[in-house]
Amino acid sequence: MNREAIIHGEGILGLIPQRSPIVMVDSFFGIEENCSYSGLTVTSDNIFCEAGKLQEPGIIEHIAQSAAARIGFIYTRQGEKVPLGFIGSVDKLKIYDLPEVGMTLFTEITVVQEVFDITLVAAQVKAGEELIAECRMKIFIKKG
Repeated sequence: MNREAIIHGEGILGLIPQRSPIVMVDSFFGIEENCSYSGLTVTSDNIFCEAGKLQEPGIIEHIAQSAAARIGFIYTRQGEKVPLGFIGSVDKLKIYDLPEVGMTLFTEITVVQEVFDITLVAAQVKAGEELIAECRMKIFIKKG
């Protein structure tokens, strides 16, 4: 996968409904088949940072927004309005380490199944080559 962001900074706001201070994705690397790739550089002013580390809720929100960026990218490519998505469930969550300020996360979202307005994704979050977190997340898309 190309590690050059195709959308970054303020451009991300066109893909996700979240706004500051809850924006937890700062780069989008694109989609290959059923996988999408996004990233986040952990900053000290991040609302989910404590004691120099991104805390568990921030990692989960980053995963959810990475999935949202995928949907937003698809919808904007089709000239459609970006829909709202809601976390239905988080399963098999494993957080192996809390990333420190200055680390850049690289997240792979894999679509496992799509049924009507529900998407099941598998997520892997890495800092460098180290696996930081993984889970499955069920997301409900509110269209229209």
